[in-house]
Amino acid sequence: MSENSFSRELRLLTPTHFENVFQNAIPSVSPQLTILARPNNLDHPRLGITLSKKRVKQANQRNRLKRLIRESFRHNQHDLPNTDIVVVGKTGLDTLTNEQVSLLLKKLWKKLSRRCAQSQSG
Repeated sequence: MSENSFSRELRLLTPTHFENVFQNAIPSVSPQLTILARPNNLDHPRLGITLSKKRVKQANQRNRLKRLIRESFRHNQHDLPNTDIVVVGKTGLDTLTNEQVSLLLKKLWKKLSRRCAQSQSG
């Protein structure tokens, strides 16, 4: 159970952490989500989520989407490179079903891993 937990050390906690990711980030983009990553000096990835009220109007939808993103991250964290990751929601994300969001995230995690590997080798 604990190896798939989402403990405090797996989160981006301060605005400075988020700003560091936004500067010089490696993107993984879809029409509904943008995932930005930046290598960190830790031995595990960390996650931050931004879903604005402007993009996802209802609080219950924002909460549902955050839960899905955290869940997906928990299950895929061991396949991700050691990076700080920020998931940014876009307009239309709240119209997707849970299954669609999960599939989209799985695809974006793979894309992100590939791009991070390419940037480190090249």
